[in-house]
Amino acid sequence: MHIKLWNLSARDNLNLYVFVGVLVIVGAIFGAMLVNALTLEQQQELADNLGAYLSSVKDPQHTSAATSFWDSFWFYGKWLLLIWFLGLSVIGLPLVLVLDFLKGVLIGFAVALLAQQLAWKGVLFFLVATAPQNAIIVPALMIASISAARFAYFVVRERLFRRKGQLMPPFLAHTAVTGMMLLMLIVASLYEAFVSPRILERVAPTSPAVVAVENTTFSSK
Repeated sequence: MHIKLWNLSARDNLNLYVFVGVLVIVGAIFGAMLVNALTLEQQQELADNLGAYLSSVKDPQHTSAATSFWDSFWFYGKWLLLIWFLGLSVIGLPLVLVLDFLKGVLIGFAVALLAQQLAWKGVLFFLVATAPQNAIIVPALMIASISAARFAYFVVRERLFRRKGQLMPPFLAHTAVTGMMLLMLIVASLYEAFVSPRILERVAPTSPAVVAVENTTFSSK
């Protein structure tokens, strides 16, 4: 298989990148809307969990950086491997698109929740806590998804309809792309485990009481 058949550049696959990007953005909008759909009890529970997390950030005895790295890497790695496997199965490609949408939902929900509970401080918290690693994670998952779509398209066009073409070259190419994206996820996990907590100690609210005040204000509306 000629190398150009597996060119994943944005210029040559603009339609795919736009489609997947729109899925993530729509998912983020949907996730932000979900926050407003929560009941007061659910909002209070989330506010309590957020307050507990902010306290743990300020606590020097919280989970070690090495443990945080492996937890993050294992979570993102499973997500990436699932995309790889669903691409190989061909029929699982729609689920790849569902995963991209779900990633957007998680991001949108997190941003909306932080903004609702902490106002501008929540936006700052998001920019420091999750934006940098998501700037790596989201493109990595998008590229892996597009690679999965390309593999599924090759199998359907070349193997099912034309009954020709070798399966091994696109399989190796898709696997190589997944491996490179896995390296990107390692970088994101390292930032999340070793860099982000140091910055969060400076920008996180000093007490969960901040959350309680914001929540009381919201409940009174």
